[in-house]
Amino acid sequence: MSGEKDTPPSYIESIELPPKTSNGTQPETFVSPMSKNQIIKNVAVVSIGFLFLFTAFQSMSNLQSSLNKELGVGSGSIAVLYGALIVSCMFVPPILIARLGCKWTIPIAMGGYVLYMAANFYAIWGLMAPAAIILGLGAAPLWSAKCTYLTQVGVWYSKLTGATEDAVINRFFGIFFMIFQTSQIWGNLISSEIFSQRPDNSSDYLNKSAEELALCGANYCPQKGNETLRPTDEKVYIVCGIYTGFAVVAIIIVSVFLDKIVLDKEEDGETRKISPRLLIATFKHLIKSTPQKLLIPLTIYSGVEQGFIGGTFTRAYVSCSLGIWNIGYIMIVYGVVDAICSFGFGRLVQYVGHIPFFVLAFLVHGACQITFLLWGPTPDQYVIFFVLAAFWGMGDAVIQTQINALYGYLFTDETEAAFANYRLWESVGFVMVFAYNDFLCADVKIYVCIGFLVIGMLGYAVVEVVDKRKRSSAADITTIRM
Repeated sequence: MSGEKDTPPSYIESIELPPKTSNGTQPETFVSPMSKNQIIKNVAVVSIGFLFLFTAFQSMSNLQSSLNKELGVGSGSIAVLYGALIVSCMFVPPILIARLGCKWTIPIAMGGYVLYMAANFYAIWGLMAPAAIILGLGAAPLWSAKCTYLTQVGVWYSKLTGATEDAVINRFFGIFFMIFQTSQIWGNLISSEIFSQRPDNSSDYLNKSAEELALCGANYCPQKGNETLRPTDEKVYIVCGIYTGFAVVAIIIVSVFLDKIVLDKEEDGETRKISPRLLIATFKHLIKSTPQKLLIPLTIYSGVEQGFIGGTFTRAYVSCSLGIWNIGYIMIVYGVVDAICSFGFGRLVQYVGHIPFFVLAFLVHGACQITFLLWGPTPDQYVIFFVLAAFWGMGDAVIQTQINALYGYLFTDETEAAFANYRLWESVGFVMVFAYNDFLCADVKIYVCIGFLVIGMLGYAVVEVVDKRKRSSAADITTIRM
């Protein structure tokens, strides 16, 4: 929007003028569109807005396979969502951000989340599928606008303070994810407290027979009819109402309190052309890059394992044997461990490298998957559910942080195309999991997980070997020339 360029004078803050050069000219000084305090305020606004939005969405996603299982609406809508996200990643972000600017792209894209939350009041395909498509198309520009906004204000803040751009941008993203990751806690706590049922009003799960419990876990099959007790419509409406309200609050926070920005590229006269440039670059990178091809199975596994914990584990293990109200409590543990390990592993990788962490993920997730195959969940083994969720969160922290870091390390000259491939293939993993969620038994889904984990890690190992040889040869050539 053209109004985004009309920055109020009160925003202007400049660094102290440097001394004149030897020829008497004054070096160009930097005039910031925002003060340091306003930049910090905007980082907080973006972070809190996303906190409210994903407090609702992540928790609703965890409940879909158990709450809206009729005709596969819950899992199916998530599959449709990620299918739309794949298309959106290739085309929508540059177009929407170019037309609306970063500020207004964020709340408008958030509107798709509100529609999806509201559709859950009457969860039928005719409402859920269109809402999922709109959400999926908006998700990519939402995250792109957020990343662009934080990066731009980080650049300004670094110039105002004299700190390096990399340090400031990492600090701002660290603040964002520190706030954002707590959404798993609040959203799941809300659903668990509202859906909570006690022995005096529901003894179904306490009195489940051994035969009924035997159909949970790896033996769980949607076709066998071993479905879980759904909360009353009144409680479902309360949860949907709260989550929809949270999403609306997120839009209000960003719309009212977030300041408009003009990207440096736009000020320099560089305009964004509406073209399939990113799509072409993405597939060119895929065709010519052998490491990228080798990383496809591991990247798909990133989506598969997240879909498994949110779709299969919550339904076949937790909801089937403990009840739907326990999903939130157990997923809180998953989210907390995931957040802590993501932060810690991100710091440690500079000292030990990627390999030990990928080995850790292989061992932890492999052990969990074998446990899921062999273990028959029962209500008296309550602690085991939390332990498995915690270990899965630890492995997910490795997968998320280290694959992102690996892409950045390997493809420094083609980061945009490389990360577009990352989003593409991870979304393929999500689509796969939620597409077959209502048709395959849990044990088959576990074998799919194991298959992608093993093949993915083998591909990663080859990438590491090839990369080490390549860098070793480059070092030898440099030494000879010297």
